[in-house]
Formats: sequence, structure tokens, C-alpha cells
Amino acid sequence: MSGLDQLADTFRELYGREPDGVWAAPGRINLIGEHTDYNDGFVLPLALPHTALAAVARRADGVLRVHSADVPGGVVELDVAELAPGGGGGWAAYPAGVVWALRDAGYPVTGADLHIASTVPTGAGLSSSAALEVVTALACDDLFELGLKRWQLARLCQRAENVFVGVPCGIMDQTASACCTEGHALHLDARDLAQRQVPFDLAAEGLRLLVVDTRVQHELGEGAYARRRAGCEEGARALGVQALRDVAPEQLDDALARLDDETVRHYVRHVVTENARVEQVVSLLDRGETRAIGPILTAGHASCRDDFAISCPELDLAVETAAAGALGARMTGGGFGGSAIVLAEEADADGITKALNEAFASAGYRAPRIFPAVPSAGARRLV
Repeated sequence: MSGLDQLADTFRELYGREPDGVWAAPGRINLIGEHTDYNDGFVLPLALPHTALAAVARRADGVLRVHSADVPGGVVELDVAELAPGGGGGWAAYPAGVVWALRDAGYPVTGADLHIASTVPTGAGLSSSAALEVVTALACDDLFELGLKRWQLARLCQRAENVFVGVPCGIMDQTASACCTEGHALHLDARDLAQRQVPFDLAAEGLRLLVVDTRVQHELGEGAYARRRAGCEEGARALGVQALRDVAPEQLDDALARLDDETVRHYVRHVVTENARVEQVVSLLDRGETRAIGPILTAGHASCRDDFAISCPELDLAVETAAAGALGARMTGGGFGGSAIVLAEEADADGITKALNEAFASAGYRAPRIFPAVPSAGARRLV
């Protein structure tokens, strides 16, 4: 039985009727551009083949019922009219938050039955929550004929996570899940959501991009992410700019000299140099010089580690070990655990994987989960 058949069969068992369709939304990795999105900056994510799948049927009675194949427990039943921020956590807050955000924006979502199964690793910094949000939003958009554009879906999903769930994330994860295309990385301007699909065909160049899931769970909602966002906003205010994106690289030294808080100074340096790294990588990819982006990725990790302080020993070990045989490596995602990425020659990938497993074992860490990142399609209706 295929995964789609199993998803539909479970939906029938749970709800006693047929789903109206099945939708998919992917997780993502970020090639470069960490913590720049909420500073109105630039990012370069790509979608993974790992997806959240949702079998969904429309309801007209104001009831939202959600069930996950991946989380123990039964069906969670909610009244859409009573959905409100701060109503409780858990996985169900993500689809519920999307329904709340749609209704709060005036869209006539009158309820639904959802059964969701995901292959996006949770806690790995690969945007499992954004995939869950986007698959819910896309299903609602189709079933209730809302006519939303993909960037609008992403904005609503971000609002659900910011306001309903309480995580002050930027716009990158939801936009990547909604808008990426197969064989490309998404060059996104987080200020106006201008997008460009940048060709990124690694296999054709004899390259491989490895994801190294350290299996260290990151919890962005517990304050570390919020503190960094607040520090960046403090830096922008002190410098008299709308956002740190408005500080050009050639202005950085002067900007840093005007800041009194040492921590804020480090945050500002990371964001300004990281935005520059995104533009450097895009320029190299446009010229077909994919191998040349490796040192820029590694420099990005050093900035995340030293200036933004969002790495951890497992991520540092992954990057240091891989760097011995790879073109470049860096942490990806929000940090404090999660995953690293490694750009390597195809011929070197197996040796790097072996070295990573040995290094983690020697350090007494859990074995990492290592798999190739294949630039994949964004959210879509499957059935």
C-alpha cells in the first residue's frame, strides 16, 4: 500500500468519510542567510523531498478536527469560533493557528477534518512546523476557494506561528515551503518577498549536499530566538535604520563603533555580513561557480557560532569534521541544535559520512542522521 493510500485509509477510519484531497508541503534547509529574514534581509533556502502530507475534508459546521500519525493521541476537536492565541501548545496549535489566522483575516473557513503524516524530522531545524502550517493553509485555500497567492499563504502561516503559537520566527520557512521549485534554491528578499529561483542542480555538477541532523532538539520558543530578535531590533533603533538590512557592508565598521552593547554589536555584525554572504553565493551560482560557495558557507558557520552564538558542540563537531574533506559546511536553521549542511564532491560524500559517524561516536554523542538534500518542489495538491 502506498503512503497516500494509507493516509486516505486512516482518514476514513478516523472520520468515517472520504477526504476531499491530499496535499503536501516540504521541509527546507537554508543554504545561507541565517537569522536575516526578520531583519528584512536575504535568504537562500531550498525545499527538501521530506514533506508533511495532509488528507483533508471540508466542514461547514464550525468544527476543526485534527489528527497526526506521528504524535501519540487521538483526534483533537476544536471549535473554530473559539480559536484564540494562547489557547495551548502541542502540535495541534500549528494547524489550528493557521485556521485562526485565515479566519482573523476575514477568510470564510468553516471547519475541516485533517489527518497529517510527516517525514520532515522534528526538532532538526528543517522547518517541520512550517510544513505543517503550509499544508494546512494550502488545503484550506483550495477547499474554500480563497484564491490566495503563495506569498500570502506564507504570510498567514507566519502570523499563525508568531501570534497563535508564540514563536517570533521570520518569513523564510513558510515561504520556502510554499514557493520553492524543484532543482532550485529560492533567493528571497524578506522585506518585500521578491523571489527568484536560482538553478541549483548539484547532481549535474558531480556534487552532493549532505544534511547532518545532530539529533539535538532545538526549542526556539523558549526565549533564545526571541532575545536575538530583540537584540537585532535594538541595534537597528540605535543605528537609526528601519532594519539591519539597511546597514551596507561598507558601513559596518562605522555602525559597530556607534553601538555600546557588546552583544548587540555581535548580532549586528552577523546580520550584515550574513546578508553579504547570501548575495555572494547567489552571484557565484549565477556564474556557475558552485564549488566556490564552499568557503562562504563555512564562514557563515563561524559567524553563527562566534557572533550570533547559536551553534552547539555537536554542530561545531559536524562542521569541523566535514571541513577536512568537504568544500564547505555550516549549521542551518535557527540553531541551538538541529542540523548542519555539507557541500562535497560526490566522490567524497561517503568518506565524509563515515568520518562524521566516527567523530560523533568518539565524542559520545548520538549517531547523527545523514542524508542528501535534493532541491525539491514546494507545496502542492497531490490528489
